[in-house]
Amino acid sequence: MPVAPAFSLAKVDVYLERLTSLTVLYLPRLVAAVVLLAVGWWVIGWLSRLVAVATERLDVSLSSFLTSMFSIALKVLLLISAAGMAGFETTSFVAILGAAGLAVGLALQGTLANFAGGVLILVFKPFTIGDVIESQGKSGTVQAIQIFNTILLTSQGDTVILPNGATSNGVIVNKAHPKQALVEVPLEMDSATNLDTLRQQALPLMQRTSQALADPTPQVSIIALKPGATMTVAFRVHTAPGQEEVVRNELIESLQQLFAAQKPAE
Repeated sequence: MPVAPAFSLAKVDVYLERLTSLTVLYLPRLVAAVVLLAVGWWVIGWLSRLVAVATERLDVSLSSFLTSMFSIALKVLLLISAAGMAGFETTSFVAILGAAGLAVGLALQGTLANFAGGVLILVFKPFTIGDVIESQGKSGTVQAIQIFNTILLTSQGDTVILPNGATSNGVIVNKAHPKQALVEVPLEMDSATNLDTLRQQALPLMQRTSQALADPTPQVSIIALKPGATMTVAFRVHTAPGQEEVVRNELIESLQQLFAAQKPAE
């Protein structure tokens, strides 16, 4: 039966010596790393508050996002610096972090484009909340401008979410600054129609259209003559921005009733 080796005091002395050497070597580094973390964390908090104050004139969402990104980036750098000071190898960690950041950036190209577009919209303010805009084939009142999306409310009551990337890079028609919007209903009519009589019949109906503005006054004009015996007559009224669809529908209905009443009974 094998006999267990006798306990050697020499081995204990070797282990103690190694432990002492490691303590002398790494303890100052650990203390310095802890001090760096404590002081750096406090400084980052102070700098983050400065950024929050500096960006408070911007949109609340953008200010909060920029402050958070600034704080997170500095804290990551602080942790890497503290790890290097404590004696840990950080080269591989930085390489992994860079590769991960590249992968995330490639996967979120569209999202990052929307974020950049949101920043541009919030900084340069081509429109603000409450404006009536037309963009990407959609028209409505701006309800919210978020970091990644702009939310519209259409005249039909639908909620439209526009990606900020495409919105900031595309054509934006802001209808809020003008005090009026034109509503035009073109109709094909017989070229023999008496325009003066048509105006006498149609203008009172157009003036009574709800949400229609008295100034500029409604108009009935010929806008095109086509080969044959037809012409295109435009019935125009002005309204407040955002009311175009309501006014157009009511105007079409009024004109239909007018022409139906003139049609001879069969």
